[in-house]
Amino acid sequence: MNVNIQTVHFDADARLLEFINKKIEKLNTFHDKITKVDVYLKLDNIVHAIKDKIVEINVHVPKHDFFVKASSKSFEESFDNALEAVINQIKKQKEKQIV
Repeated sequence: MNVNIQTVHFDADARLLEFINKKIEKLNTFHDKITKVDVYLKLDNIVHAIKDKIVEINVHVPKHDFFVKASSKSFEESFDNALEAVINQIKKQKEKQIV
């Protein structure tokens, strides 16, 4: 599984990158054929002075892609919400394959 983390218009600290990598490794328990995971970290400062943290996760498996976008006041919370959503998508897709 190839993990690609991109930050848009800022540099992420090592703790955040380590946090993301550790959580991404858990995806292998839900799908064994994940080829690539793209994680995009963005700051949304259009509306408010307090910047929302946006996390986009794109999981590539053969014949299917899963995409999730989440935002909150911290990258950790946004990432957890997005990861939970992408795990739900993967579970639903696997249930459809079984039936």
